[in-house]
Amino acid sequence: MEEFSDIQKIIFDNKVQKGFNTTNVELEFCLTSGELAEAFEAYRKNLETAGEELADVAIYLYGIAEILGLDLNAEILKKVNKNKDRIYKNINGVNTRVSED
Repeated sequence: MEEFSDIQKIIFDNKVQKGFNTTNVELEFCLTSGELAEAFEAYRKNLETAGEELADVAIYLYGIAEILGLDLNAEILKKVNKNKDRIYKNINGVNTRVSED
């Protein structure tokens, strides 16, 4: 079993080996959007494939990150930590960020 920390490289290497796009970032964003729509449809219809469709979305995101030279795992951790410090207030029924500590 591969290490999850290597997932981005594994995903990109698979794209290369299978001849999938590895240069057109705009296309990858569009395809990611399509995968997200498929995940929503699977959820909406209560299909067993919802998890697989969400995995497809993540695979596309990791692929885009590799194309852009970003470490998506590191970016996710950084963003999770940033979100922990944000303060929200319910304003008119909507959670609204009011500050960051």
